[in-house]
Amino acid sequence: MNNTILSNAWRLIFLVLLQVLIFQRLSFGWENFNYINVIIFPIFILLLPFRTPNFLVVFLGFLIGISVDLFYDSPGVHASASVFMAWIRPAVLGLMEPRGGYDKNQSPAKKHLGINWFFTYSSVMILAYLFFYFSVQAFTFVYIVDIFLRTVFSFLMSMIFILAYQYLFDPGE
Repeated sequence: MNNTILSNAWRLIFLVLLQVLIFQRLSFGWENFNYINVIIFPIFILLLPFRTPNFLVVFLGFLIGISVDLFYDSPGVHASASVFMAWIRPAVLGLMEPRGGYDKNQSPAKKHLGINWFFTYSSVMILAYLFFYFSVQAFTFVYIVDIFLRTVFSFLMSMIFILAYQYLFDPGE
C-alpha cells in the first residue's frame, strides 16, 4: 500500500515537471494558430489503481491540473479538464471492463491489460480531456472547427508520447 502511494507521488511530481519543463515549450503550429500541444500529465489519472476511491481520483485530478495551471498561467483550465477526466474515469472503466473483471490491486496499464486495451482506454480519456480543455479555453463554440483541429492534432502527438511513456517506464504495481 505504502509502495503504491509513494510510486504514485513520484509519478505525479515527475509528470508535472515533464509537462512544464519540456512539453510546455513544445508547440507546433502554422501562422498565428497553434494547433498542436503535447499534453502528457493526464496519464497520472489514467494509471491510478482501480481501488482508488472516486473522490480521491477527482481530488488528485484537481491537484495535478492546478499544478500545471500555475506554470501555464491558465487559471483553472487544466484543473477543470483534469477533474472532468477524473469524473468520467469510472464510467469509461465500467464500459471497458473485461469479462473476468479487474484486479483491484493493479493499475489500468499496458503491463496488466495489454496494449490494445490500454490504447483504447487512454484514447477515449485523452480525447475527452483535450476536447474539454480546448472548449473551456475557447469558452465558446463559435470556434468549434478550431477546437476540433486542436483536439485531433494534439491527441495524435500526445498519444505518441503516452505510449512511449508506457513502453519506457512500464508502470503498474
